[in-house]
Amino acid sequence: MAWRTSSSRCLLLAPSALALVIGALPSRVEAAGGAFAVDDAQITALNTCQVESWTSFARNKDFVGNSTPACTVDFIRPVELSAQFQRLRVGNTWGSLVTVQAKTIFAPVETGKVGVGLAGGATFDLIHKHHVASYAYVPATFAVLEDFRINVNAGWLHDGILDLHWLTWGAGFEWNFVKPLTLIAEIFGQTGHRPVQLPSLADPRMQAGLRFTPADAVDIDVIYGRNITGVRTHWITIGLNVRFGG
Repeated sequence: MAWRTSSSRCLLLAPSALALVIGALPSRVEAAGGAFAVDDAQITALNTCQVESWTSFARNKDFVGNSTPACTVDFIRPVELSAQFQRLRVGNTWGSLVTVQAKTIFAPVETGKVGVGLAGGATFDLIHKHHVASYAYVPATFAVLEDFRINVNAGWLHDGILDLHWLTWGAGFEWNFVKPLTLIAEIFGQTGHRPVQLPSLADPRMQAGLRFTPADAVDIDVIYGRNITGVRTHWITIGLNVRFGG
């Protein structure tokens, strides 16, 4: 399998009903990229781009739609720049967000070694025209075998709505058990507060799914998730990731 690289689906979990959830959406702004939340220590190749898109449907009728274009350019060192656009519904209320992010790698991922990177960005509410959250995190990837990787994230999140600071965390694996299928599973969350309005924001979240890679430049994801926005409900996500150039 040609391992994909990824701009991060950012773990943004900011408390305020809609505002409580609006920052809580993993943008990632990715162990595996796309709709997964735990990032890997990789970026797209220099002077190449990708678009990651997914749609998530919750049992309680909540909805999240995402599109994230990203390109890697040379700013003294290769830096992946991404902009994630989200449209979401929480209850009967709709919201629109954009997250901008930069990510670079300090130690590349190699079999038997640990790769390390650094990413950070900010999320803005496009309807109310205000800053929602800022964040930074360190992704680390241990390539145990050529077809099995473990990803771990640790970071910081500032909720710009309630002015709270959170510790963010995540861990997951990618197992390319048979071509062209990869099993991906992760657990992630944030800690430091338990808001009275929505205490489940501090609960662990999880996702697991299969990635079908019919060509090196294309991934199709089918994912089951639980509590992925900090609201205790079940989610089904369908994603498409396409890479260009190189």
